[in-house]
Amino acid sequence: MSEPNSANAYEPAHAPTTVVSAKPVVLPAPDRGEDLQVRVSAPATGGDLPVIVFSHGFGWSMDGYAPLADFWAAHGFVVVQPTHLDSRTLGIPHEDPRTPRIWRIRIEDLTRVLDGLDVLEASVPGLGGRIDHSRIAVAGHSWGAQTASTLLGARVLDSDGVPGEDMSDPRVKAGVLLALTGLGDDLTPFAAENLPFMRPSFDAMTAPALIVAGDNDQSMLSTRGPDWFTDPYTHSPGDKSLLTLFGAEHSLGGIPGYEVAETTDESPARVALIQQFTTAFLRSALHPGDTGWKTAVTALENTPDPLGKLQSK
Repeated sequence: MSEPNSANAYEPAHAPTTVVSAKPVVLPAPDRGEDLQVRVSAPATGGDLPVIVFSHGFGWSMDGYAPLADFWAAHGFVVVQPTHLDSRTLGIPHEDPRTPRIWRIRIEDLTRVLDGLDVLEASVPGLGGRIDHSRIAVAGHSWGAQTASTLLGARVLDSDGVPGEDMSDPRVKAGVLLALTGLGDDLTPFAAENLPFMRPSFDAMTAPALIVAGDNDQSMLSTRGPDWFTDPYTHSPGDKSLLTLFGAEHSLGGIPGYEVAETTDESPARVALIQQFTTAFLRSALHPGDTGWKTAVTALENTPDPLGKLQSK
């Protein structure tokens, strides 16, 4: 089977390094009802380290997404993973009065992380003074991608189709949006009634971003097919790339974790491709002189049996 070889073609040039990780690091959040728990992972050595703030999918926590967090940290990023209020580790019941606002609190969690970077930096032994606060990216999967997209400029339409508050953050320079849901015009009746925040506008999502979609990702929330997940690319302004993975479902081969139950399309090669492509994209987006992204794109174009296709604008 040729999958592993086709993935290895995009391996970053930088050798992986030892990672240190600290959790839970607690950021006080008196208006949230629960203090914000965070995991911070970083290379054991090196300075001027760029930051990725990662927003997990529904029900997950700072302990999820090891295939991404570990890889990014081993390849030179400080990875910060907050635990949102929907996490199964917190057990907040659906009838909790905060539930209708959790989508907004998620966004506030990411902003709180950015505001608290100094605290987080000081909490990890040996990390102090090694973070480059001018090179910050956001990333997320599923609901987490929706959360992260707002810091890049995406907005939520109200019931009249008017864009809501601009929650973009100028500290964020780029993003990776994995399995980000599309426009709200094609929601199922359940989603339309119960998930009002799933009415995005990508018109003002101006920051550079890599959007990753699976061409076999059939959402229970949409009446459309897998192409729904390409909307964030289609309907946003330029400086975007779309990586469409062949045969991938919502877990994109297993990015939430190793051998987790919700992965319906387990593919180590697909996960490896995502690891390598996202790393190359973010490194080049945050360090304009870096050529890793061009190298990865060329490798994909020249692979005889690729795992996906790339579009850019």
